[in-house]
Amino acid sequence: MTSERRRSSVVQVNRENDGILRVNDDSVRRMSQANAFIAGDIADAKQASQNEKDLSIRDAIKLYKKGICFSLLFSLAVIMEGYDLSLMGSFYAFPPFKNKYGTEPDPEDGGLLISAPWQSGLSNGVQVGSIIGLYLNGWVSELIGYKKTMFGSLVLMIAFIFLPFFAQNIQTILAGTILQGIPWGVFQTLTCTYASEVTPTILRPYLTTYVNLCWVFGQLIAAGVLRGFLQRTDQWAYRIPFALQWVWPVPILIGTIFAPESPWWLVRQGRLEDAKKALLKITSTKCGVRFDVDDQVQMIKATNELEAAMSEDTSYLACFKGIDARRTEIACVAWVAQAFCGAALMGYSVQFYERAGLSNANAFNMNIGQYVMGAIGTGLSWFLMTYVGRRAIYFYGLAAMLCLLLIVGGLGTMEQNEGASWAIGSILLVYTFIYDFTVGPVCYCIVAEIPSTRLKIKTVVLARNFYNMGGIVNNILMPRMRRGKRRLKRHFNEVYNDVAGSTLRGKQREKILCVTYQENLGEYIVELPLHDNLGSLGLLLLRV
Repeated sequence: MTSERRRSSVVQVNRENDGILRVNDDSVRRMSQANAFIAGDIADAKQASQNEKDLSIRDAIKLYKKGICFSLLFSLAVIMEGYDLSLMGSFYAFPPFKNKYGTEPDPEDGGLLISAPWQSGLSNGVQVGSIIGLYLNGWVSELIGYKKTMFGSLVLMIAFIFLPFFAQNIQTILAGTILQGIPWGVFQTLTCTYASEVTPTILRPYLTTYVNLCWVFGQLIAAGVLRGFLQRTDQWAYRIPFALQWVWPVPILIGTIFAPESPWWLVRQGRLEDAKKALLKITSTKCGVRFDVDDQVQMIKATNELEAAMSEDTSYLACFKGIDARRTEIACVAWVAQAFCGAALMGYSVQFYERAGLSNANAFNMNIGQYVMGAIGTGLSWFLMTYVGRRAIYFYGLAAMLCLLLIVGGLGTMEQNEGASWAIGSILLVYTFIYDFTVGPVCYCIVAEIPSTRLKIKTVVLARNFYNMGGIVNNILMPRMRRGKRRLKRHFNEVYNDVAGSTLRGKQREKILCVTYQENLGEYIVELPLHDNLGSLGLLLLRV
């Protein structure tokens, strides 16, 4: 059999891309062998794949309504994380917290404040814990399954909340944030990968981007809670918000007991009968929509066999080999662009509003409005993704944020007055809306769709850790920039990052489509150069 015939028997390559892409003959050969090995099951697998592609949104909701509920349940953990992280960022401007844990005098009001090094330390403590949790998640979830990993992480979270709640000094707060960061790291990726594996292709964009909406909900709740306690001056003004963290894990823990395991994970473990039971648990077979559980299992099995034929290795190292290196690159760049597009301003928004001239009460009011705009933007993004491609949404979202940051930077050079302060605050509200309308939610969709199923959790972990490393850079720079005299510097720093992020996204594939995992497998049996994007990313990190 000639090389050309082998290619056509496995994947159709778009000849318009000749000169950019080239077929990986070794992968094609191994996949051809796998095709022969699973020839008896391939007809059923194709039928299941076709049935999934033919599903309308309405039929998919009817058929997978239980799977949707379990996906939403897992995503509640992200609401908890969004609440916790936003809480800490807002505490830096919260008078009772500053007076208790402050490390240096505040020249503006005569009280205490959290110094820039300690702000960086607390924020980066979360990032360090998250990086540890992410890498553990990539290994543990593949070893014992998504369900048990989520259960264990929730138990750890319940235990670790005691540290900040009873903390008497800022060092204990730091220890608590590092330890809490470990289960937070698990929540950051497990929710996204679980959602993508218990629902069909047509629902994937909505349920993966819903994770971003959960982030916004958590941030909004934290902003509302702190605004409600703004008039209190005793220790319960900050201890009660810490205690509210215990509200989230218990109901999620109970729901996790009844949740099914991912059928894709069960097939990878060779537990086909358990995979059938899991599929029956996430579907409503009597809803009138065509569905055959045996065919669905055969489709998952066939996809797994083909991916195993391409690479039997499922370690982290495998994410940097062959075509999986390209998948890893796209996922990493998509997520790290979030860290370098100016989004760090949102985490420190209360302090920013106060230093722009707003009162403490108005700063917290603007903070609430900011996250309301974010929730509206994420909801509208679901309609946008129906008609516009992922790359276009990402690219033009970054371009729009660039324009807004230029305006804010220009206003920062003017003499500060109440009008200019409100103008800056209003622009940041629009900025938050655009971020959560474009870059914020679409990123979750991209990183969930791009990886192969066998390396999905590890690829998403690497991408998220890339984002966290960018967050560490932001957490070091932002507190110092906000307190410096050269206010424009911080804005133009974010502008440069936005330009670099736009360039990086522009170098990726022209289209990222919503396809089944089988189509994704065929579409990417190619090798593409990596040096352009990685070189630009290296330049970005050096400039920051």
